[in-house]
Amino acid sequence: MGDSKQLTIKDVYTDSLLCCDLSSSLVDAISEMKRSRVSSIFVTENGEIVGIWTESDCVKLDFDNPSFNDVLICEVMTSPVYQVGMEKTLSEATVKFHQLGIRHLLVVDECNQPCGVVSLSDIVRSQGLDHYLHFRPIAEHFDNNIVVLQSDDPLTRVIEVMRSRKVTAVLVFNRHIQEYGIITQRDISYTIIAPDWHQECWHLASHPMVTMTPKDSLFDAYRLMTANSVRHLVVKDPHSEHVIGLLALKNVLTEIETAYCSELEKVLVQRDMALQKSEKNLYLANRIIDASLDGIMITRSNGEIIQINPAFSALTGYKAHEVIGKNPSVLSSGKHDDEYYRIMWSELKNKGVWQGEICNRRKNGEVYMEWLTIIEITEPHSNDVLYAAIFSDITERKNAEEKIARLAYFDELTGLPNRRLFYDRLSMALASAHRYHQQLSVMFIDLDRFKEVNDSLGHSAGDKLLVKVSERIKAILKEGDTLARLGGDEFVVLLTEVNGMSDVVTFAEQVLEALSIPFQLGEIPVTATASLGAAIYPDDGKDTETLLKHADVAMYRSKEVGRNSFQLYESSMNARSLERLSMLSRIQQAMDNDEFELYFQPLQCLASDSISSVECLLRWHDPHLGLIPPAQFIPLAEELGLIVKLDQWVIHKACEHLSVWHKQGIDISRIAVNISASHVVQGDLVKTVADALKAHNLDGRHLEIELTENSFIGNIQEAKKVLTRLKSLGVAVSLDDFGTGYSALSYLAKLPIDILKIDASFIAKVPDEYGNSEIVTAIVAMAKALNLRVVAEGVEKSIQKQFLRELGCHAIQGYAFCKPLSEGDWRYFYSSAKVTS
Repeated sequence: MGDSKQLTIKDVYTDSLLCCDLSSSLVDAISEMKRSRVSSIFVTENGEIVGIWTESDCVKLDFDNPSFNDVLICEVMTSPVYQVGMEKTLSEATVKFHQLGIRHLLVVDECNQPCGVVSLSDIVRSQGLDHYLHFRPIAEHFDNNIVVLQSDDPLTRVIEVMRSRKVTAVLVFNRHIQEYGIITQRDISYTIIAPDWHQECWHLASHPMVTMTPKDSLFDAYRLMTANSVRHLVVKDPHSEHVIGLLALKNVLTEIETAYCSELEKVLVQRDMALQKSEKNLYLANRIIDASLDGIMITRSNGEIIQINPAFSALTGYKAHEVIGKNPSVLSSGKHDDEYYRIMWSELKNKGVWQGEICNRRKNGEVYMEWLTIIEITEPHSNDVLYAAIFSDITERKNAEEKIARLAYFDELTGLPNRRLFYDRLSMALASAHRYHQQLSVMFIDLDRFKEVNDSLGHSAGDKLLVKVSERIKAILKEGDTLARLGGDEFVVLLTEVNGMSDVVTFAEQVLEALSIPFQLGEIPVTATASLGAAIYPDDGKDTETLLKHADVAMYRSKEVGRNSFQLYESSMNARSLERLSMLSRIQQAMDNDEFELYFQPLQCLASDSISSVECLLRWHDPHLGLIPPAQFIPLAEELGLIVKLDQWVIHKACEHLSVWHKQGIDISRIAVNISASHVVQGDLVKTVADALKAHNLDGRHLEIELTENSFIGNIQEAKKVLTRLKSLGVAVSLDDFGTGYSALSYLAKLPIDILKIDASFIAKVPDEYGNSEIVTAIVAMAKALNLRVVAEGVEKSIQKQFLRELGCHAIQGYAFCKPLSEGDWRYFYSSAKVTS
């Protein structure tokens, strides 16, 4: 979907049509289909296509009819035949397949003449299966409501079940050989040629069947279907080996979803109010409508257009004098049938509003998709009813969503997969390696003395070096391998085709050799070396965590022996493990000795320039090492299982501070606490929060819980339950570091979130960098449309603050307003600031 040019129907369709005459018998038509190895046949009358019959239609036939063999194709065909232009994109065709519930479309050329056929299978094979399916397990896509018949059941029983249950295939179990087979609609349709409806169905079943487990990927499923020339796979429970479902090829097709949030609903409310007021207010509303970037059209109840805005003309090509007084049908594309509009008007009458995608036509004849909102406006002092239609071309909005989604998967600087995508690929590769008894390797690559390049040449030069390093390593990767950037100067490689230690050593030598050639940064040649460490599956670990840990240990061993070297993991490399055990004791001791302290960073309300809330930040005062920042001990605390205890301490301390402040007249409405992902799924977060609020006599509305998307990945349903219970306490929930996670847009719709915090990495380069500015603008607009408060993190410059104020961002956090403060410094800062209620 990220390609600048989408595939069209003409890239994938079959340019031959199997046809038969209207007077042909059904048996003859099916014989032609079998000889041509196709699943559909078109029916013609005087050279014109008037119908279609597919193998799925076989279960609709009356096999008890004694004159069955004399049935004509015209008696059982489906009409009309739906068609698609060969210039249409595959995504447009996919939408049409789903809307109509069919599997075949007639392809017509620019002269509207039939030239071929396209099926759902053609779409799947051309959509970039690796990108869509490689990381999606089949667990949520197979059909667990399967029908299993016995091998001695007659074919009539199969047909009856297919018809009544509306399924395309049934499983058949042969208890004598303890084996499953499958009968599909294609099998039934071919049997029509020489029917024997009372024979045992096992004679028609295909067996043995290819099996998978729920954890396997849709990509692997498609690969097996292709390799075995089948369209169905049996899904078995990996533990009990029981059959639990059936995966059909149609399940592999990815749903095309679109999301649209109308920013102009407020404009519509203002316009509706203006209609009830004076001419001055009406003038104001018209000015707002004219300034809207979305097309707006107002009609009377009889459909007469009475007003449009400039954006309407820009989007459709029609000027005001060309449409005023006419019916909106001038925009009709002819792509929707009467039933579509009947449902639209029924919903509009019942609810007063309708929203959805609709296909319309511009003045120049171009057909386009738009997101349309129609609102019924009833005037209180008359019987007149007006309708306001707000619409926009959804292409730009989809592009913005794709940009955000890409940032969730890929490193912005190098374009490489990021940590999250790498972990996903490693997880899938491990499952595949386990299933096929293969080896793979994980290799850490850490640049030596990279900090010196940044300090001496600047961060810009450092960024260029990272890009050039990634390009050289990527050039020696084999297809199927993955290079990712985990952050800073740390890269990691997944080698999937490993036949032994020698393959890993050879690759490491190639990396070291590639990096030995100086890099040209402007006019300055820079030599960069790296320390490499690798672990091999299954010898050095059988799961993601173990492999990464051991590769990391090996990489640090490379640094210890002098850098610019490579080490394979050995069990004797336990220095880091011992160090972590020591750190475990130190963190536990720090908690016992009360060495942790809360710092406070206030947030500024952009509407009033006053303090809107305060975020707690944890600091560790080690008696020997001094102040240790959280970036150094939080990850270790998570790894060692102490993070929930730290969270509990922070929640209680934050509530204690806020309670004291309220008693002392410090009127802070809310205090925010960062919570780890582990606490959501492992600890009793709701009980901790409830106990803290009760202990310090605080109302839940004074507490805000900040979570990152890591808290939701893996078990979104459980996370939703926890957040819902928090909301019942009155606690606010904010989504931290928005835009850097896996699928943030879906979380916004599924979880009870109040506040969205834009990650500092987006704010750092606005308003100068076009891409980031557009993304931040899109995020703010989307959040406001969803009634979420928006907070920008990492605001350090006044120009950033002004940019965000103009966007309508609610609050900012960062050095532009105030840095994190100890409690004493915070009290002093508060004394000179105006607090919002």
